[in-house]
Amino acid sequence: MKLGFIGAGNMGGAIIKGYIASGAGGAKSVTVFDRDAEKLSAFAAETGVTAAQSIAALAGLSDAIVLAVKPNNFEEVLPELAAAPLGERLLISMAAGVSIAHIEGFLGGNAKIIRIMPNTPAMVGAGMTAVSRNKHVRDAEFERALGIFASVGRAEPVDEALMHTVTGVSGSSPAYAYIFIDALAKCAAEEGMDAVQARVFAAQAVLGAAKMVLETGVDPLTLRQNVCSPGGTTIEAVNVLLRNGFEDNIAEAMRACIEKSKRLAK
Repeated sequence: MKLGFIGAGNMGGAIIKGYIASGAGGAKSVTVFDRDAEKLSAFAAETGVTAAQSIAALAGLSDAIVLAVKPNNFEEVLPELAAAPLGERLLISMAAGVSIAHIEGFLGGNAKIIRIMPNTPAMVGAGMTAVSRNKHVRDAEFERALGIFASVGRAEPVDEALMHTVTGVSGSSPAYAYIFIDALAKCAAEEGMDAVQARVFAAQAVLGAAKMVLETGVDPLTLRQNVCSPGGTTIEAVNVLLRNGFEDNIAEAMRACIEKSKRLAK
């Protein structure tokens, strides 16, 4: 499948790089357009993708077009996309808060639209992408789209009504994890560990914990209890976290993220 990306920012760039690195598609199967010509030229030189000079040119070179622009740029981009002959091409949007129905309003009721919510770990093959579609996307086409994003991590079909929740639980949550890793590493450095080594220890511990959840099938609460020996060091730390509202803070932050996504949709 020939992929076209409108936008080569942090998220779009992460997916492009991850997709190429995965071997699912070579750089020459990807075309990119960005209004910032200097940034586009640098990105094409770095990755080997084809740089398109216009949205219409990109559409002509693509089987599926990924909208990787901010929601506030949609009102500018969608009319140009509507003017291009889309035909049977898939349109894949990753904008938070922009519904399939809103895009259909610009492109017409017959447009084949897929909405995704990815995250930046796609750059290293560890992304999590939620995928929804409208009724015009056939099963085989949807499976191909799932395959694109599975090549850079995991991809799961999700009802579009859950996209706000997905934004909070996986789209934005790498940022929450970075705060946790940074706090662990800084404390370790203050306690005498080399700062670079401390970051490695902290990040690997979080990576390992995540793999335990995914690969053992054991729920996180049980895994936590398994680590906490009575009277031991781990339970001492966990009790401090719980006493200071660690779980409540995470839930409050996630709900703030979800509510922001809902406001963007309006």
